[in-house]
Amino acid sequence: MGWGVLEQIGTKISHVDHGVIDTDTDQGLGPRLVEIDDALSNILAAHKPDVAAVEAIFFAKDAQAAAKLGHARGVALLRLARAKIPFVEIPPTRVKRAVVGAGLATKEQVAMVITSLLRLPQPPRADAADALANAFAHLTMARFTEALAASTARLPPPYKKARRR
Repeated sequence: MGWGVLEQIGTKISHVDHGVIDTDTDQGLGPRLVEIDDALSNILAAHKPDVAAVEAIFFAKDAQAAAKLGHARGVALLRLARAKIPFVEIPPTRVKRAVVGAGLATKEQVAMVITSLLRLPQPPRADAADALANAFAHLTMARFTEALAASTARLPPPYKKARRR
C-alpha cells in the first residue's frame, strides 16, 4: 500500500515524504492488515496531515486482488476515521486526468509525471506514485473548487419562476 505526504503553501505544492507499506506475504490476512494499520498509525503521527486523499474503489478484473485491496483500503479508512482526519475519495481516472491529462494513463506515465511535478530525484515505486498522484490531484482540485465557490458566491441568486395556482 502506497502513501505520500505533500504540503501546499499558497499555490506551491511540495513533496514531504512517501513510501510503500510492505507486508509479509507469508502471513495470513489478519496479521498483514495489522501491519498496515500499525504503519499508517506511525505515518499519521509523524506527519499529522490535515486531510487525506484515497483512491476510490474501482472494479478490477481480478476479483481476489480487488477483495484484498478492499480490505487494506478499509483499514486505511478506519485508521483515518479514528485519527479524525477527513478524507476524500477520488476515482483513478480523475486522478490520472488531473496529473497526466489523460484518464487512461499508465502507472508508468503517472510515476514519471509526478516525479517531474514534485521534482523528485527518481520515480517512486508505483504504489507510492499513485498515492502522491492522489494527494496532488486533491490539492489541485481543491484549489479549483475553492476558486469556483468564491466566484459563484458573488453571483446573484438564480431566477425563480413563480408558480401559478
